[in-house]
Amino acid sequence: MKAMLDLVARHRAGEAVGIYSVCSAQPLVLEATLAHAKRTSGLALIEATSNQVNQDGGYTGMRPAGFRDLVYSLADAVGLARDRVLLGGDHLGPNAWQSLPPSEAMQKAAVMVAEYVTAGFRKIHLDCSMACAGDPAALGDSLIAERTALLCAATEAAWRDAGGEPPVYIIGSEVPVPGGAHESLTELAVTEPAAALATIEAHRRVFLAHGLEAAWTRVVGLVVQPGVEFDHDRVIDYVPAKAVALSRCIEAVPNLVYEAHSTDYQTPSCLAALVRDHYAILKVGPGVTYALREALWALDDIRREQLGSSSGPGLREAVLAVMHAHPGHWRKYYEASGQALDLQLQYSLSDRIRYYWPRPDVAAAIDRLFSAFDAGPPPLSLLSQYLPDGYRAVRDGAIPFSARALVMHHVESALAGYSRACGLPTL
Repeated sequence: MKAMLDLVARHRAGEAVGIYSVCSAQPLVLEATLAHAKRTSGLALIEATSNQVNQDGGYTGMRPAGFRDLVYSLADAVGLARDRVLLGGDHLGPNAWQSLPPSEAMQKAAVMVAEYVTAGFRKIHLDCSMACAGDPAALGDSLIAERTALLCAATEAAWRDAGGEPPVYIIGSEVPVPGGAHESLTELAVTEPAAALATIEAHRRVFLAHGLEAAWTRVVGLVVQPGVEFDHDRVIDYVPAKAVALSRCIEAVPNLVYEAHSTDYQTPSCLAALVRDHYAILKVGPGVTYALREALWALDDIRREQLGSSSGPGLREAVLAVMHAHPGHWRKYYEASGQALDLQLQYSLSDRIRYYWPRPDVAAAIDRLFSAFDAGPPPLSLLSQYLPDGYRAVRDGAIPFSARALVMHHVESALAGYSRACGLPTL
């Protein structure tokens, strides 16, 4: 992927540039991301995770080609050229099949990465850091690297059959928990420079042993822990002073930058500092679906205020009912009950609601909310109360006074700090 190789080269040459990656399959979030890329004259890097999208459908019901088609159709709708859309796969490895023995899980993972690259995904994060059935709880660098090389070989073979630009790779075993931490956090240990360099060397050695020299030249990023994370209600902000040694050690390794996961909810200044310190690829996922939920809840509150007692149950009630009826996506994360549980279901920063947006009954509830809002737009004073930034955008003539436009604007606003950190203009 020439665009990624060029960006890494520019960063390594001293430019404070980066790229942010939106890891989401929610159509409204994807549309806002693509519109934001068009507005800022940037690239839209959109990634699907292995549990969202795989050969079995993942929790979205989509295989890689279906996800690609969704993204491209939305890009066409907002007028963003497809050559400005970069597709990536996140945490591609045996994650979805950890209950299987390693050989079976890796076979499944090999099928998955081949489907991703055949469908046109060219930024591939190979993550074999998780234990499968019978594995020790913690895997060492050598075993992780060996499994990563096996998946890289499958990816390269699929690319040679499919043609097009060669894929670029992200490696690294010190990967934060996808979707945020399960437990309460106080402070995080930053990856030790020696550990980061050992991971790089272990992968380099194994890649070369497997005849993957050409692929190794396209390894552009290493996932490490710079000291950023979030749990249900707290964010651990990036503190540059704690990561000085880690930031500097990558400067001795040609052609590599860091990829920072779990940057959701970091302040704009923290995001800019991350890019400056060589975390040139910023990953965000729950942070943007959380912004989507904020906007939808605000529209639902406006509907309730406008219609009063005749409003009836709204989107919030519909979503909570579905979540209580189908607790599989949140049960092991939340321990509260009653009102406290409802607060976690709605407002936890880990944003487990994101697993429920694809459900047809939830999507229908959103459509009803949008239709009701647009059929009888509320007084601007109500919009000012619940979506003040959207109110200002409507008053300035920057966006239409419609439910969809207000949601898009709110999600784009959550991406503005990423654009600015990566050297792009903002809203």
